[in-house]
Amino acid sequence: MPGERPGIADARALAERLARADDAELAALLGRRRVPANANWHDFFDAAEALLAPESVARAVTELPRDALADLAAGTGPERLGLTDAAGVPYAPVRAALGPVLPERTPPSEPTPAGDEATAHAAERAFTATSAVADLLLMTLRTPVTRVGTGAVGAADRRRMVQEEIVRDADDADDLVALAEAAGLVAASDRHWLATPAGADWIRESSGERWTRLVIALREALPAGVRTADGGWIDPALWLDAYPLDPSWPARAERWRRLMRLTGLVTEGDAALWDAEPAWATSLRRGGEPDTGALVTLLPHEVDKVFLQNDLTAISPGPLAPALDVRLQNIALRESHAQASSYRFTEPSIAGAMSAGETAESILEFLSSLSLTGVPQPLEYLIHRIAERHGLVRVSQDTRNGHTIVSSRDEGVLETIAVDQALRALGLVPVDGRTLRTRASREAVYWALADAKYPVVALDEEGGSETLDRHRLASEPAEPDAPSRYASLIQVLRAAHNGDADAAWLERELETAVRAKSVLEVDVALPDGSTRTFTLEATGLGGGRLRGRDRGADVERTLPVKSITSVRQA
Repeated sequence: MPGERPGIADARALAERLARADDAELAALLGRRRVPANANWHDFFDAAEALLAPESVARAVTELPRDALADLAAGTGPERLGLTDAAGVPYAPVRAALGPVLPERTPPSEPTPAGDEATAHAAERAFTATSAVADLLLMTLRTPVTRVGTGAVGAADRRRMVQEEIVRDADDADDLVALAEAAGLVAASDRHWLATPAGADWIRESSGERWTRLVIALREALPAGVRTADGGWIDPALWLDAYPLDPSWPARAERWRRLMRLTGLVTEGDAALWDAEPAWATSLRRGGEPDTGALVTLLPHEVDKVFLQNDLTAISPGPLAPALDVRLQNIALRESHAQASSYRFTEPSIAGAMSAGETAESILEFLSSLSLTGVPQPLEYLIHRIAERHGLVRVSQDTRNGHTIVSSRDEGVLETIAVDQALRALGLVPVDGRTLRTRASREAVYWALADAKYPVVALDEEGGSETLDRHRLASEPAEPDAPSRYASLIQVLRAAHNGDADAAWLERELETAVRAKSVLEVDVALPDGSTRTFTLEATGLGGGRLRGRDRGADVERTLPVKSITSVRQA
């Protein structure tokens, strides 16, 4: 409309465009702009004004990558709903947010091929990182890793990761967890990091398969600004400029580059060698599969045998095949994380394996197939002795009332359990000399007894032994359902839309003027076909009529809204 204030035309144009968009487009836009689902919007004009508000536009353009900003600034790109018109020309508030500097598109660039020495170091880091992620997953399967409010690993678990030689330095813990999370192997759940079902499967694969899945998932997790149209990534040397308007991006870019170095996708060294590319990463960067064979030839050879010794230890002469390593760590404690790892069998470790479903026979069969030297007599004796006591304490559920029953043929053991302060929270109550009862769940009672080193077994409803799985896995993340989330808001916007954009916009302008008690120049179409202009101080709007004081005649006038052809500030 003639005489509209700067920015008003953009808001109206966007409102009309939003009204034409389908629900999926609207929901995607609202989600992208992080609009609250309960936003206090009454119509598309409210939506347009909110989306074009300076703070909203500033947030939106800050999140745009370099190429998108270049296209937006030049007005040559495709339409970006909420930021440009249909031709890709940015609205005035967007141009203001971009500022005077026009970013250039990402220039073509290829990483420098890595030399032999740098390639060897990258392969070593890839192997070390892959093994460390596996150790992290085993750790989370035993006990979830604490996650503090900032999203970092808790101090106690940092120390534990250093003590267990998963990382060399406590500061490396966050990068390792970030790598596992980016690959979908762990996920945040409240105040903990948990292994995902994919992570639980991943730890049993070979080193080459582990690395392949890890780096493909890492590539897919990279921000859009460093990805290429063919599914790869741009030269890491250019990553710092990928989001020119985002002040937080340089720190995030550096973390992504650290993860790339950690997995051996780029080299690490002095300034001349940084961001050089090993041969196995080239096809992955270009959107294809990694050349795993080129990496595997440089990795330490995996072994499938160990030396079992009389001092209740096992020595692996090289990296033990992952599936064997995972099972062995369920029976013994790993003491060193070098390529020639050592493991120690203890009463708690063997008892824990039996609580997880192993038997003396299954353990001895596994160790016999694994050992180059047979099973030493002291180890065999220890396994049988623990097996004889295992199951001395039984945990079952009373189907009549849901209570948990703890029973044993050894009354002395039950007396000890009843007064054990570590089990006080269970609320165990003696029933007779061989039975205790509690309202706590069977699983909670079972694992509390197992942690307290009692020889416990769980019974099913028929009285047979049952293996309980303690591994707490992260649930599959729910896919964000923007259409459902914004369905109510979109319904409100559509209900207020009557299809006559001119009339709706005029009414909105008049409502705004009344609230502000603005002085307007109002053009009114008269019955004879002529147009007359009134200068009014708007005072009210209702019943299809605008009320106001005529500044020229100094009288109150009431004008039918349907006869008003345009309004503007006086």
